[in-house]
Amino acid sequence: MAANRKLLAVAAACAAVVIGVTGCSGDDGGDKDPFEGMSADKIAKKASKTSKNAGSFTMKSQVKEDGGQATGEFSVVKGGDCKATIDSRKSGHSEIVTVGKSSYMKADEKYWKTAVGATLAGRVKGRWVKSEPSQGQSSCALGNMFESKKFKGLKREKDAQVDGKKAAVLVKKKGDETTTFYVAMEGKPYFVKVANDGDEKGTATFSGYGEPVDVKAPAPGEVVDQKELAGL
Repeated sequence: MAANRKLLAVAAACAAVVIGVTGCSGDDGGDKDPFEGMSADKIAKKASKTSKNAGSFTMKSQVKEDGGQATGEFSVVKGGDCKATIDSRKSGHSEIVTVGKSSYMKADEKYWKTAVGATLAGRVKGRWVKSEPSQGQSSCALGNMFESKKFKGLKREKDAQVDGKKAAVLVKKKGDETTTFYVAMEGKPYFVKVANDGDEKGTATFSGYGEPVDVKAPAPGEVVDQKELAGL
């Protein structure tokens, strides 16, 4: 379903700037730098591997849009399932849950009217719309979020505090766009925050790496199949 794919695209776009950064694992004691001797690019590449291998994580994002901002929360389960919630002043409230190869989407009237028109919006109000991902691929396949090939030309700047914990700061500038990656310096080197300043302004924070995420398919009585809607 096009609307379904759009929602996942938004969830991913909220962290499109989040394509990997963090440092090596290691020592969190004292003032010792766990990334000592590593270039910014190497820190980012090692970090991307650590973040990706965690399997599960939760990302919260804020992206500036005309007339306000969009906020989102996206969680991926270690087994590959996921769920997302997006709130936008422009397009309304929408949710998506993907379990196995099936995706379920629910949204408010504002979203559905924009996506599918007023007639179908009334048909799906308060219900989840079920669809099968194209080519048998899960909608949660966002591995490129931690793709290490794109970590080139980074520069390390002064360390910062994120939620009271020390983080290494890696900056990438391209034209008028600046992307800043904050990397945990305590415990494992996961992303903790990414900020993008350019044509698309936004921030994303990460948490819950490797932790369980509760993702369940909606009850059958709350679901309408996309194929049924297509026949209307």
